[in-house]
Amino acid sequence: MCGIVGFIDKTKTEDKKKILNKMMNKIEHRGPNSKGEYIDNDVALGFRRLSIIDLEGGSQPIYNEKKDMLITFNGEIYNFKELRKELEEKKHIFKTNTDTEVILHGYEEYGSEIVKKLRGMFSFVIYNLKTKELFGARDHFGIKPFYYYKQDELFIYGSEIKSFLVHPNFKKELNEEALKPYLTFQFSALEETFFKNVFKLKEGHMFTYKDGKLNIEKYYDVKYEVENKSEEEFIKEINDKIEKSVECHKVSDVKLGAFLSGGVDSSYIVSTLMPNKTFTVGFARDHFNEIDQASSLSDILKIENINKVITPDEFFDNLENIMYYSDEPHANLSAVPLYFLSKMTSDYVTVVLSGEGADELFGGYESYAITKRDLKYRKIPKFIRHALGKFAFNKPWFHGRKFLVRNGLDVEEYYTGSSFIFNEFEKKAVLKPKYLKGKDFKEITKPYFDQVKDKDEITKMQYLDMHLWMVEDILLKADKMTMANSIELRVPILDRVVMDTARKIPTNLKIANNTTKYVFREAAFKKLPEEWAKRPKWGFPVPFHYWIKEDKYYNKVKEMFSEDFVNEFFNQKNILKMLEDHKNDKAPNGRKIYVIYTFLIWYKKYFIEEN
Repeated sequence: MCGIVGFIDKTKTEDKKKILNKMMNKIEHRGPNSKGEYIDNDVALGFRRLSIIDLEGGSQPIYNEKKDMLITFNGEIYNFKELRKELEEKKHIFKTNTDTEVILHGYEEYGSEIVKKLRGMFSFVIYNLKTKELFGARDHFGIKPFYYYKQDELFIYGSEIKSFLVHPNFKKELNEEALKPYLTFQFSALEETFFKNVFKLKEGHMFTYKDGKLNIEKYYDVKYEVENKSEEEFIKEINDKIEKSVECHKVSDVKLGAFLSGGVDSSYIVSTLMPNKTFTVGFARDHFNEIDQASSLSDILKIENINKVITPDEFFDNLENIMYYSDEPHANLSAVPLYFLSKMTSDYVTVVLSGEGADELFGGYESYAITKRDLKYRKIPKFIRHALGKFAFNKPWFHGRKFLVRNGLDVEEYYTGSSFIFNEFEKKAVLKPKYLKGKDFKEITKPYFDQVKDKDEITKMQYLDMHLWMVEDILLKADKMTMANSIELRVPILDRVVMDTARKIPTNLKIANNTTKYVFREAAFKKLPEEWAKRPKWGFPVPFHYWIKEDKYYNKVKEMFSEDFVNEFFNQKNILKMLEDHKNDKAPNGRKIYVIYTFLIWYKKYFIEEN
């Protein structure tokens, strides 16, 4: 696991070296073991290394035999040994034992088609010294990040945006259109980031850059094609695929462990991997602490569980750091415990496995479940349910609102993923007019729903979650929080071979007996005690909404909401009232407050303080 940076511009070679080193220093946390570079009159390519495979011979950039191509790479390729054997049979000569070199020789042999052969997580750039062309790609699911900036004759790319800021010709500007959708999604939902003219290379995409022209193409997307198999056949296939994926994902030349919560996903991975150590965090409050469950399972499996209780002071004191490492504002509360979990884990191992991806692949979110109460209500004529759903959707929270929306509106009209913080009407009450020009949430979700318009409701939600919620929230925080602490996170469920099974499972086996990811849980029974396989999803619960009712933390948020710069973005009177109403139990505004609070912390860090 590493970090990559690079740029093309007209600066002198000696100046490129100084700039590149500053950029690499900005992401040292991604690769504290070593760094490497290639610089000529046209390009500067940099690399920070966290040594995992081939500790002695894996330094980058890595060159081909003729030394007319080189690669810098962030990630892990789990089928690199098979690909290497195939390439050696085609007379390619390898100088290292790395997966990185396999990509380079694979590109020589297959061109851009190599990305379709890779099994793993990756973002990489290959530079052709003869043609002066860059070729790069991001993995199938977006596990590894890749950002780019293109203005005039300047092209910058990298694993993290913060490295761009030290380039003297990078113009740091706020993307004013990003704030409005952020208040709904709780993450940066646009392809253009919160930094103007900085874009994300989307998951499953590749690019070429030559002579100032950038060309981007999609090479992968999930296609749902139901296969006629029995429940038992799917259970066996899931178990086989997960076992083999875990086996691939555990290859490492350094110490390896696993994150463990009280839920089925990480428990399934741990029981398959059987590491020496598992790692868990929680909070000292009822229903916000999974340590006892994780420790209990670890004891049954005879694995040591390392754990930590996070205090509210630690939570608030580290938010600025967490926003800094996130690059953009990010309001998923679980990023904070993940940061502390990663920090604790880094004292023991360098590689960890986790259970991300199971909910998206196998249908695990509560929003997918259709209850008997839902089915009974849906017997009411659609026009009545739709009118009630429309009415409820445009109102602030009230008991039963979610039920009326879910069962009255089409999924395309209301669904954004596992979070929906501010609706369009609520945003008008808090945002200044200048920031209301951004896209409505349906403008963002529509292109995804259009790709699966002939599918059922649950498959539509899954597809959207695969491309928005998972990439921009779950995987982003997983990468940024682990790499902030110089550890590599691997996600064996989120594997293209596992996906090839998941995409064929019929909806009635994803959601059955009012149970989400039903067939996945049944597969987990083969590995787990029954009580673990049937555990409900926790998802790193954080008691923020309780804390900000206490004077100490209420005042902390109030102080931020009252700062002068806040008036640029928000109606301060209204957001302060929102905070006051929450403290006095007039309205459950905790999530709304956190979304605003994290944006302000991020903005202050990146645009007001020196960075």
